[in-house]
Amino acid sequence: MAVLVVPSADEAPWPTLGPAVCEFLESRAVHGPGDLKGKPYRLDDEKRAFIFRAYEVYPRGHPRAGKRRFKRFGLSLRKGTAKTELAAAVAFAELHGESPVRCDGWRRVGRRYEPVGRPVTDPYVPMVAYTEEQTEDLAYAALYVMCSEGPDADLFDIGLDRILRLDDRGRADGKAVALASSPDARDGARTTFQHFDETHRFTLHRLVRAHETMLQNIPKRMGADPWSLETTTTYTPGEGSVAEATHEEAEQIARGAVSDPTFFFFHREAAPDPDESLDDPETLRVAIREASGPSIAGWDDFDGQVENIASLYQQAKRRGNSAYFERVWLNRRVQGNRKAFDATRWADLAEVRQPEERSAIALGLDGSKWRDTTALVATEMATGWQWLAGFWDPADLQDGEVPTDEVEALCDDLFARHEVARMYGDPAQGFDILLARLASRHGARKVAEFYTDSRGLRSTAYAMRSYGTAMRSGEVQHSDDEVLNQHIGNAHRRDIRMLDDDGQPLWVIEKERRDSPFKIDAAMAGGLSWQARTDALSAGFTSTPTDNSVLVFRR
Repeated sequence: MAVLVVPSADEAPWPTLGPAVCEFLESRAVHGPGDLKGKPYRLDDEKRAFIFRAYEVYPRGHPRAGKRRFKRFGLSLRKGTAKTELAAAVAFAELHGESPVRCDGWRRVGRRYEPVGRPVTDPYVPMVAYTEEQTEDLAYAALYVMCSEGPDADLFDIGLDRILRLDDRGRADGKAVALASSPDARDGARTTFQHFDETHRFTLHRLVRAHETMLQNIPKRMGADPWSLETTTTYTPGEGSVAEATHEEAEQIARGAVSDPTFFFFHREAAPDPDESLDDPETLRVAIREASGPSIAGWDDFDGQVENIASLYQQAKRRGNSAYFERVWLNRRVQGNRKAFDATRWADLAEVRQPEERSAIALGLDGSKWRDTTALVATEMATGWQWLAGFWDPADLQDGEVPTDEVEALCDDLFARHEVARMYGDPAQGFDILLARLASRHGARKVAEFYTDSRGLRSTAYAMRSYGTAMRSGEVQHSDDEVLNQHIGNAHRRDIRMLDDDGQPLWVIEKERRDSPFKIDAAMAGGLSWQARTDALSAGFTSTPTDNSVLVFRR
């Protein structure tokens, strides 16, 4: 069994409010959605141990006596281990007006002193999910049930996106809120406990930035002794998620490369064996048991759960997505089978520098004027080095529409400052007029429409395969731009019903699902830019300016 605990257990245990918090939860909380919904909350040994560590405090006589030892927690466990419900239970205790979650003095027990707990004054508990829709399914949903169906329901004013703690006169005396982004400046300054759910999905720049901003809020209310909790199934390597950064930090601490005494991390996975075959039923069952841990193994009909999970492996394998099974059920960090590009390999190709002025380049443009992000990627003709020349996200714009005049102006500026050998742009979603205007000024031999939908499916498939091949061979390098990196990692393969000239299946890139917030437009623009470079070189491009006469050119 592979377990990473940072820091490891001390020889002498620290004082902790954990026993009192556990007793409080099992007497005042109920289980959230699921088979045990509304029944008295019960902790298994592992979750009890986690709460003991979570509420460790500095000992009596220490300059910081009674203050929390850890300010940030990371918990990485396989799917189906009730880690989200555990986070909701902690949030319940942090919000409740009678819970013993902060040290309020000491009492002597035999020869030692134990901390005495009290509730948080005016708690503010943001609970962050990766999309607004998920706030209804993750930790806030469990907290909603704990507050509304437990014995203390009359102590709260409960809403779909916020829960108010009431004082003895019925007035608001603290709150928990469901969020899909960072709180505003006023609320951010009030945080006493915050939870981030499924942080392996926090790959969008907006979410990574929100996470960092909210961590910076923690020191603002030092009297409240605030802290953060991150819960997740492990991440896909190379996506740049919050979970990946947290796990890598824990590994650095474990190696002694860095130090952070305020950080606690726990991760369990099925230890990978290079000679294992998950097609062997017993090997698969052993791996599932290892990833579950001893406490989960004590659940009712655990063997039945193992059999059910094992049956999902063959389904995932038939769909070409066994890596997903390993990640969510064995908690292993593996590259997804459906990933179009190897994000780890892409990271190895980073070369941080500025583009050469007056260099010959190729451009790729993809996106949408209204509903999607828009990206413009440039590739140096001589070196194959790429950079994200422009990026627009409607969510960050006041009217929710990409300013095509700004996109057009940037393209003109690149034509002025560089020698553009060729530019490919998808004319769909409102960019046909923009591309036509650019072609009229710079020449249709240089500016061409490149449909990436059904009208250009085969050409797009060849372009994406060429782009992936360039990554594997190292022909393409890049500026290590965060957005471009994320979009490369977000791109999934979709097989199409077409074969190449050698009878090999073709594929294009797509989001993980149609409504996914994880965008891929910069990856598509990078592929178009690479194809524009490839085609220009194949056509005999040299750095000598060529005739700009107008020619209709459609891929």
